Amino acid sequence: MDCLEITGGARLRGAIEINGSKNAALPILAATIFCEGETILRRVPDLADVRQMIRILEKLGLSFEWLGPGAVKVRVEDEMNCHAEYREVSKMRASVCVMGPLLAKRKQAQVAMPGGCAIGDRPVDLHIQGMLALGADFDLVNGDMVLRAKRLKGTEIFLGGAFGSTVTGTANVMMAAVLAEGRTIIESAACEPEISDLAEFLNKCGAQITGHGTPRVTIDGVQSLRGCEHTILPDRIEAGTFAMAAAITNGDLLLKNARIEHMLAVVDRLRKIGVIVERAETGISVSSSRRLEPVEITTQPYPGFPTDLQAQIMALLCLADGNSVVCEKVFPDRYLHVAELNRMGARLRKEGPTVIVQGVKRLVGAPVMASDLRASAGLVLAGLIAKGKTMVRRAYHIDRGYEKIEEKLNAVGADIRRVDEEL
Repeated sequence: MDCLEITGGARLRGAIEINGSKNAALPILAATIFCEGETILRRVPDLADVRQMIRILEKLGLSFEWLGPGAVKVRVEDEMNCHAEYREVSKMRASVCVMGPLLAKRKQAQVAMPGGCAIGDRPVDLHIQGMLALGADFDLVNGDMVLRAKRLKGTEIFLGGAFGSTVTGTANVMMAAVLAEGRTIIESAACEPEISDLAEFLNKCGAQITGHGTPRVTIDGVQSLRGCEHTILPDRIEAGTFAMAAAITNGDLLLKNARIEHMLAVVDRLRKIGVIVERAETGISVSSSRRLEPVEITTQPYPGFPTDLQAQIMALLCLADGNSVVCEKVFPDRYLHVAELNRMGARLRKEGPTVIVQGVKRLVGAPVMASDLRASAGLVLAGLIAKGKTMVRRAYHIDRGYEKIEEKLNAVGADIRRVDEEL
């Protein structure tokens, strides 16, 4: 099993190129189910999750031809299969995004209940609620969600949930609605940049979507969609992770392609901590003073502080001069990294959905276990500054969302080796 062996203490300096967004690429890949003719996508990140989505789509009759690094040509070859099976779907939650395109284009979707990271309960009831509102029939058969509709009809749909709007639910319902008869209005839609990128891709294909990036999205149904060329937007979570890598090592990094306008909540908290974040001509520059201030962090749906950066900023706050408070409002159980950081000398105390972070002078290397994608990134950041060696086990988690992370960090001064270790 792959592990990342990190020798801490290096100060990171240089430039890192930010890849296309994983969370935008996955639903956009699913949306190619709609497209007549060829679709060309650029800046597609080479990630385990992306490769998994492509395997699912290949079984649904799509063909993929890589034109070069990050560039792929997609064509629909066969529209007979509407079943995304458990063997594939259970490995990645985002695979549920094939539901909307299958239902709208092929009139039927049979999708296994999704899997993914162990970060807490993430139900798909709002996805089903949206499909039912559009006129679909639903049944649960042997663990598969089965939806059918001869013709979807536009309507008004509210997608607010217990912890805010649903990102994948918004993507799924928006995709289902593009071929529906009449107008669909989604209220309490997710506002994430990844949803806007999906909408812009669909509009290039011939859809009529307005209001994306706001809580009220309007979709006027069309008869069909055609292929197009589209470049995936930069990954704000990858950019935030590397910004914190610069901060935790007292480093100085240029994050090429990163968009500061997609990271304002993150930039605000980093500046409060004492990190210098500035807009650069080609991206964002990040540097840090030696003294880090404690802060309070509350994760929220976009444009709030993203839950996908909670573990990373917690690692950074372990070295702040005082006590910080981190409150997880999106996935309250997303704290499996707390015990692992404590193994490295952190002082973290969990109280329900809140963690009290008591700053320490240093962290020490230790063997730690990655529990999910973003937790593994937080442990890598802690390893960068810890004294001695840190072994981050189950590196396959980090490969789901970061392309060759050890190569990128080593290129700016880190000391990370990928090794095969028997547990």
